[in-house]
Amino acid sequence: MVVADDAKAWFERLDGLPVCGFRVDSRAGLEHEVDWHAHARAQLICVESGLLTTRTRHGTWSLASGSAGWMPPGEPHTVLIDGPLRGWGLLLTPDACHDLADQPCVIGISDLLQAIALRVCSWPRASAATPRQQHLLEVLLDEIRDAPRQRMHLPMPQDRRLLKIASQLLANPADDRSLAAWAAWAGLSPRSLTRHFRDETTLSFAQWRQQARLAEALRLLNEGRTVADTAHALGFSSASAFVTVFRRHFGTPPGRYLAHNGPRQDPPRGLASPAASG
Repeated sequence: MVVADDAKAWFERLDGLPVCGFRVDSRAGLEHEVDWHAHARAQLICVESGLLTTRTRHGTWSLASGSAGWMPPGEPHTVLIDGPLRGWGLLLTPDACHDLADQPCVIGISDLLQAIALRVCSWPRASAATPRQQHLLEVLLDEIRDAPRQRMHLPMPQDRRLLKIASQLLANPADDRSLAAWAAWAGLSPRSLTRHFRDETTLSFAQWRQQARLAEALRLLNEGRTVADTAHALGFSSASAFVTVFRRHFGTPPGRYLAHNGPRQDPPRGLASPAASG
């Protein structure tokens, strides 16, 4: 992420304001994924336009326009930005987020949370909060605490055989081998693959594969690929078939989804929403 120099140090500093804010403006994205790392402060990153992908030990999250990702303090993760990205971020000390989520997640952003976050981003760096600032931060933390979670999440299995399959599908989402063929390739019975995949990811194999394709679709579309090219690259039978699946999962067609440049009052459904599991 492209972050102002005066904000970079606060990723690791625990003094000063309990919550610091900064704007994100990356006009070209990142050439390479930022390798595994962790920060002393927690992060809440809101994407207003563009796409940010982060991997954690719990799985992979794709944050498109209108999404906000929560990263607890000290949580190892990677960061990949494909193309231009605009948004904002908050950095919270461990003390400030002691009763917030202890695992990475994606949350819905209310109008109030958005307004206060942008106010925090405008504050100068200071050693302590004024009474007015402290009041706003208390409301901000309440809004984060009560924010609805969105499951824009691709959970990764832990079993080495299932992880082998998942990794291959992430490398080539268009691979359309049958469940039986994948089971044979990994040295499992189809029944074992089905049972263990759901046990470890909460998704069926077919649901997981489709959600891996949708995560890749967000990246390709954000790069400027057409709907037809994206559908072909991901192994869909036609562009219309891809649009139907995309609309079912996200509640809107691809073009409208990515044209959205700010948080909605009712954010779009995520990669692992109940609608995506049907």
